[in-house]
Amino acid sequence: MKRLFKNYIDTFKGLSPEVWWLALITLINRAGTMVIPFLSLYLNKDLGFSLSNIGWILSVFGLGSVAGSWIGGRLADKIGYYRVMVFSLFATGIMFILLQYLTTLLSFSIGIFLVMLVADSFRPAMFVAMSAYSKPENKTRSVTLIRLAINLGFSAGPAVGGIIITTIGYSGLFWVDGITCILATFVLIKVLNPKKAKALDTVTNENPESILKDKPYWLFLVAMVFFGIIFLQYFSTIPLYYKDVHLLTELEIGLLMGFNGLVIFILEMPLIKWLENSTFTKTGLMIFGALLVGASFLVLIMTSWIGILIFGMLLMTIGEMIVFPFSNAFAMHRGKRGKLGEYMALYTVAFSIAHVFGHNAGMQLIDKIGFDNTWIIITILAIVCVLILLLLKRSLLNETAKQ
Repeated sequence: MKRLFKNYIDTFKGLSPEVWWLALITLINRAGTMVIPFLSLYLNKDLGFSLSNIGWILSVFGLGSVAGSWIGGRLADKIGYYRVMVFSLFATGIMFILLQYLTTLLSFSIGIFLVMLVADSFRPAMFVAMSAYSKPENKTRSVTLIRLAINLGFSAGPAVGGIIITTIGYSGLFWVDGITCILATFVLIKVLNPKKAKALDTVTNENPESILKDKPYWLFLVAMVFFGIIFLQYFSTIPLYYKDVHLLTELEIGLLMGFNGLVIFILEMPLIKWLENSTFTKTGLMIFGALLVGASFLVLIMTSWIGILIFGMLLMTIGEMIVFPFSNAFAMHRGKRGKLGEYMALYTVAFSIAHVFGHNAGMQLIDKIGFDNTWIIITILAIVCVLILLLLKRSLLNETAKQ
C-alpha cells in the first residue's frame, strides 16, 4: 500500500511551483463559479423565465464563451498572459456580483454574455502561462494537474452552492462567486508576477506561421468540436436517461457522476505518466480515447442491465482522461509554429462551440427519436470524430515526410 501511494505521489514530481500555483488558482476559480450549475434553476424559480427563454439564455451563455475564448487568446499574444488573467479574474468577480441585479430577459442575456466573455478569456491565457512555466517534457502532466484542479473545483462548487442556496438564497451564490474570483486575483498577483516567477519555456517564434495555413490543426479543431458534442451529453441527456429509463434517484445519479470524478482523481495522473513514457503518439491516443467515449454510448443500447451504466461511465471516464490531456498538449506543441495564444484560443473555442450546439441538439434528439436512437447517432458522431483524427494522423505523416 505504501509503495502504491509513493508511486502515485511520484507521478506529480518534476512539476514547477508555478504550475502548482496555477492549479490552486484554477481550483479557487472553478469552485467559485458555483452559479453556473444552478443557473437554469435560478432563472426558472427566482426570475420566473420560461424554459424556452432559459434555452435562449444558455445559447447566449455559450456564445459569450466562444467570444471570450477567442479574445483571451489574441490578447495573451498582444499584451501577455499575466495581464489577461489578472483582468479576467478581477472583472469576472465584480460582474458576478452585479449579475444578480439584472432581472429582465434582455438585461440578463446581455449580462451573462459579458460575464462569459470576460470569464472565458482566462482559459487560453492560463494555458499559455502553463506552457511557459512547464518544461517541454512535463506539459501533458501539467495539463493533467490543472484538470484535477478543475474536477475538484466542479465537485466542491455545486455541493457548497447547494448549502448556500438553502441558507442564504441564490443571491449568496453571486456574492460568493464574485468574492472567490477576486481572491484568486490576489493569489495570482502574489505568486505569479512575471518579475518573480521563473519561466521554463520561453521559446517564441520570431516568424510565426499563419494559423489559417495550418490545415492539420484545423482538422484537429473539427475533431474536438465533434468530441465536445459527444462528451457533453454526459452533462445534459445522460442524466435524463438515468432518471427516465433506469429510474435512478438524484442521489444515485450524483453518486454515478461522482464515480467519474473519483476515477479521474485517482488514476489520471499515473495513467498519463505511463502513456507519456510509451511509444504511442498523441494522435493515436486521441483516436483510442474517442473510440472509448463512443463505445460508452453504444453499450447502453445492448442491455437493460443496470450495471451497464457503471461500465459505460468507466469507458467514458478513461476516454476523457486520455483525450483531454493529450489534445491539450497537441495544441500547445502545435502552437509553437505560430502564436501560442491564438492556437490555444481556438482550442478552447472548439469546446465552447460544442457547448452552444451539443446540449440543445441532444435534447432535441431524445425528444423526437428517443434515447436509444440518440445513442446510435452519438456513436456515429464518435466514428466521424475518429475518421477526422485518422485524417489528421495521415496529414501529420505527410508533413513530416516533406520536411
